[in-house]
Amino acid sequence: MAQYQTPHLLADIGGTYARFTLEMGRGDFQYTHSLLCADYADFYSAVKAYLQSLPDLHIEHAAVAIANPVDGDQVSMTNYHWQFSIEEMRQKLGLDTLLIVNDFTALAMALPRLGPNDVQQIGGGEARKQSVIGLLGPGSGLGTSGLIPAGDGWISLGSEGGHTSFAPRDEREIAILRYVWKHFSHVSFERLVSGPGLELIYQALSDYVQTQAQELTAPEITQRALDRTDLQCVEALDVFCALLGTAAANLAVTLGAMGGIYIGGGIVPRLGEYFAASSFRARFEEKGRFSRYVAAIPTFVITAEHATFMGAAAILDAQLRTLQTEPGSAILGQIRRIRADLSPAELRVADHVLAHARAVVNDPIAEIARAADVSQPTVIRFCRSLGCEGLSDFKLRLASGLTGTVPVTHIQVTDDDSALELGAKVLGNTASSILQVRNQLNRDMIERAIQCISRANKLEFYAIGHYGVVAQDAQFKFLRLGIPSIAHTDSRLQLLSASVLGENDVVVISSSSGRLPELIEVAEKVRERGAKIIAIAASHSPLIRKADIALIVDHVEDVTTHLPMVSRILHLLVIDMLAVGVAMGRNPGAAGLMSGEADERLDEAMPVSKKPAARTQAPGVSLATPLATLTSHSR
Repeated sequence: MAQYQTPHLLADIGGTYARFTLEMGRGDFQYTHSLLCADYADFYSAVKAYLQSLPDLHIEHAAVAIANPVDGDQVSMTNYHWQFSIEEMRQKLGLDTLLIVNDFTALAMALPRLGPNDVQQIGGGEARKQSVIGLLGPGSGLGTSGLIPAGDGWISLGSEGGHTSFAPRDEREIAILRYVWKHFSHVSFERLVSGPGLELIYQALSDYVQTQAQELTAPEITQRALDRTDLQCVEALDVFCALLGTAAANLAVTLGAMGGIYIGGGIVPRLGEYFAASSFRARFEEKGRFSRYVAAIPTFVITAEHATFMGAAAILDAQLRTLQTEPGSAILGQIRRIRADLSPAELRVADHVLAHARAVVNDPIAEIARAADVSQPTVIRFCRSLGCEGLSDFKLRLASGLTGTVPVTHIQVTDDDSALELGAKVLGNTASSILQVRNQLNRDMIERAIQCISRANKLEFYAIGHYGVVAQDAQFKFLRLGIPSIAHTDSRLQLLSASVLGENDVVVISSSSGRLPELIEVAEKVRERGAKIIAIAASHSPLIRKADIALIVDHVEDVTTHLPMVSRILHLLVIDMLAVGVAMGRNPGAAGLMSGEADERLDEAMPVSKKPAARTQAPGVSLATPLATLTSHSR
């Protein structure tokens, strides 16, 4: 078996356990270990704990299968509190490549690699070759996915089908639905066909037969059912298997999965022969007019120990092959095609880029010129010869091809930058900072700030200098929401206004550093008057320590420019979050109203006689669309 140059780190992260392994060569898994998620504060701590248990090995590439939708740079687990930025995590772990995929997407990609000894068929049916395959499996939740044949390979589906609405089939299941409705307004299949769902089924059945339910966990219910020591647990597990049959049949007819339905997850593979003899298959084939259709579809339980690792490894392997065999993408292919037409100096730049594409993405122009033994203007001419506006544009296109995404990092603005390069760097730095602040958001503090503002008799906004626009923007937004608001950007007026505040008033103070003496003084005056302070500032600053509610924005600005290039935008976005929260609290449908013609009519400076009549509902605030979809990060 061929060994990789460096081992690949693989992880399977669920709501209860985090499993890790190293793939030394294809299918050669070593150092496999499971960690209890509850023992670690965050994802990074769990990964570091695993890495520290290993021998001294150099790891460059990693793939993580996680029980969560993956859409963008930020990952927030649905069934657990861990959240992180993919790019930030890649950098902290010192990896060249960090691939994050949904756990059932990874498991789906393992299916073509499974052999006869890796699965157990339940019931009849025969799989059709090169047909769609369905996948589902209960664990902390109910994962679903599928595979669609595409040429010589497969396309995996990123699905959240476990959240489709549960449909009962008999009186017993109707009773279960009524019981769960007492606790949840929407009852999905995941709500019942999962570990927590098995506990709910047990409690609902006890209520149905009017017996006292014991405080049993899903593993305890399962074990009692397998041992047949508790008839109530046996019935609960039987209902669980039947509901899984319904969910599997729904998936089969939805996908047209003539290639079979596979069942994974952390529960069913452990049931062994009990599951084979359960009502799963009978319920699967109960599809009315489509019973013959689903009866021809085989169902399999995945018994392979490392199936999810196999799928994550397959996806990572495909990613790395793409980077190696198509190193860059379109722009590197373009460089290869035009090499014969380049001048000797430009040819040296081309050869340097082809040999060190990843380094060029991050190297400054002086380093690129030195390494290629050319002048800096030659580097610019080379970039323009490829149709790029300059070096920054060239780097963005190169990085996009190398990683499948545009890496978002902070880049220093220099005196040598062209107008276009300045614009690209400012936008890139702003995007990077927004992602970092999003990762730092404290949900509790934001909710407290929204509630505090919603209850305020009067709302005042204080800021000084360049941040005055933050206070003025906030005043405009909250006046439009019908909240008495005023902005003060002069320190003397701030002190005078603070001296007449009452206990039910709220002051929002915006300061990048949180250290300006004038704002510290006015904060003390606000506290004397008993009003509440919401501070938008850097962590551990004097202003934050004086605040009742702290909204942290940590961004180090380049003070040599004397301009708040990014942090002021971050403060404006925090104000937007608060305004949206207040608007939604007052009218859940209002957040999308402020767009199009209505927004223009509110924002345009119009004569009073031509302004539209006041609306009965307070307008909301619309936010920008997400920046991008990022799932795979590489250097």
